[in-house]
Amino acid sequence: MDKRDLYDSFGEMEQQMQQMLDKMAKLRADMTTVLEKNAELVIENEHLREHMVEIENELPKKAASTTTLSKSRQNLEKLYDEGFHVCNQFYGKRRDDDESCVFCLEVIYGERERA
Repeated sequence: MDKRDLYDSFGEMEQQMQQMLDKMAKLRADMTTVLEKNAELVIENEHLREHMVEIENELPKKAASTTTLSKSRQNLEKLYDEGFHVCNQFYGKRRDDDESCVFCLEVIYGERERA
């Protein structure tokens, strides 16, 4: 191997090492992105689990109140929870921004005399 071949070999090795360094830098950047996303998802997961616990704690309270409702009133309550009016004045119309309607609440939870 003469000096020129040796010099060319070093040049090729230098190019290969530079390419490898570039690949490693890209891998490091990708790994950082993945780790950041993972951290975000872990935090979001924790919040969702906390929210689920809150909802599960509220369910027995809701279940106790809905068990006293008749099947038809439970259906009206479901429609109301989905964002629709169930009162005589606005029946079937969407509630704006899911705001509460005293007429609907009266229909669902109010005391009715049976004839």
